[in-house]
Amino acid sequence: MSYYERHVFFCLNQRNNGEASCGDHDAQGAFDHCKSRVKQLGLAGKGGVRVNKAGCLDRCAGGPVAVVYPEAVWYSWVDQSDVDEIVESHLRDGKVVERLVLPESVGR
Repeated sequence: MSYYERHVFFCLNQRNNGEASCGDHDAQGAFDHCKSRVKQLGLAGKGGVRVNKAGCLDRCAGGPVAVVYPEAVWYSWVDQSDVDEIVESHLRDGKVVERLVLPESVGR
């Protein structure tokens, strides 16, 4: 068994050269909100969910992005209610939020 049931990585990369980046879309705010909700729901810690910061995940065109392992599901979102849905549906209940899944064709 893995130490965590699910591990979420939020891209917080901010480019300063004018190229698109997740930091342009308040990725930090979404990360903070997700981490808070995971704790509020009692999902954090060993055997549960870990929410981590990441640098560039190289899928900038779909930003903001986060990936959930072990399922390797990539998400993009618009607002906090989308992040809440990911937390409650996927991280808590194990059901992927299909409408927020980043298409595989989206890269940098």
